[in-house]
Amino acid sequence: MTNYFSSDFKLGILGGGQLGKMMLYETRKYDICTYVLDPNPDAPCRIACDHFQQGDLMDYDTVYNFGKKVDVLTFEIETVNTKALARLEREGKKVYPDSKTLEKIQNKGKQKLFYKEQEIPTAPFVQFSNKAHLTEGITSGKVKLPFVWKSTQGGYDGKGVSIIRTGADIAKLPDTECIAEKLIDFKNELAVIVVRNPQNEIKTYPVVEMEFHPEANQVEYVICPARIDDEIADKARTIAENVSKAFTHVGLLAVEMFQTKDDEILVNEVAPRPHNSGHYSIEASYTNQFEQHIRAILDLPLGNTESKVAGIMVNLVGAEGYTGNVVYENIDTIMKMKGVTPHIYGKKQTRPFRKMGHVTIINEDISEARKIAEKVKETIKVVSK
Repeated sequence: MTNYFSSDFKLGILGGGQLGKMMLYETRKYDICTYVLDPNPDAPCRIACDHFQQGDLMDYDTVYNFGKKVDVLTFEIETVNTKALARLEREGKKVYPDSKTLEKIQNKGKQKLFYKEQEIPTAPFVQFSNKAHLTEGITSGKVKLPFVWKSTQGGYDGKGVSIIRTGADIAKLPDTECIAEKLIDFKNELAVIVVRNPQNEIKTYPVVEMEFHPEANQVEYVICPARIDDEIADKARTIAENVSKAFTHVGLLAVEMFQTKDDEILVNEVAPRPHNSGHYSIEASYTNQFEQHIRAILDLPLGNTESKVAGIMVNLVGAEGYTGNVVYENIDTIMKMKGVTPHIYGKKQTRPFRKMGHVTIINEDISEARKIAEKVKETIKVVSK
């Protein structure tokens, strides 16, 4: 086995945001040397990695040359140059998850076609090259209103997704490649984090339930375990495993799903990295998602995915009407509450709905945890000076 610990081994991370910062908690625990590349000179990762480089993640030469410096390369954001990753792989560099996985996931149209080919249950959809093509599809009856519009590239945290109910809604859309997806009448949004190592060992975390903010289309609460029947949970975990096997990825894969009114499970989309739906695991699981990702990409034994206790995660996002130097109002009040742990991401500037941190609430009783989560949400405010 390679000696990763207190050695000359170098792990490279593309992206220096909060997911990378939380990954670095684990590399520091194990004394693994880390290199991070991010366009922002004040990226959250800067304070915790061994070597920080400012640079464009989509620039071929920047990514290629950065990759040459390290032994294993991973990422915490999908918008990276996959052609540079593919060249590094051809030259023998280990990139996890690999460029092929990333290419399938970066484009939502390709991702959805992949599910169709692999017979993975997903909402019916039609792909369009631009707005005129979409309008033509509506006129010809190929697509029926209402539907969910998704830009094939660049969407995250609710951006690049709209529910289209009228012609006026179409007029507001950008002129870009997109998919029109059937609007699913679902009763729950669920997620399962799957971990896979190079030996094909696969483990899944318990199913979590996600409650969304109605306006921002961002997750407000992640609840683990999901308040669903065991039979549904088993079905969701099996489907998540099948998705993982289809991608043959290495590392973490967050699989977001819908539970329909008829208790069907449909895959919505995936993220090949640590994910918002797994943050609860830092306090609530035997092995948190960030340590698990490191274990998987370094081909170390996978950890226990079970929860020690029920956990709820509340996203801390910038309050509406506030832009500028951040202030966490009433943070001392929530710190007095039982089982409450705030995580601050290190972004100095707040703006409406920007993810600035999260709070985990752990409790033996999930319904009690949910009540405390509500109090946390009402109490702490992310504002500016």
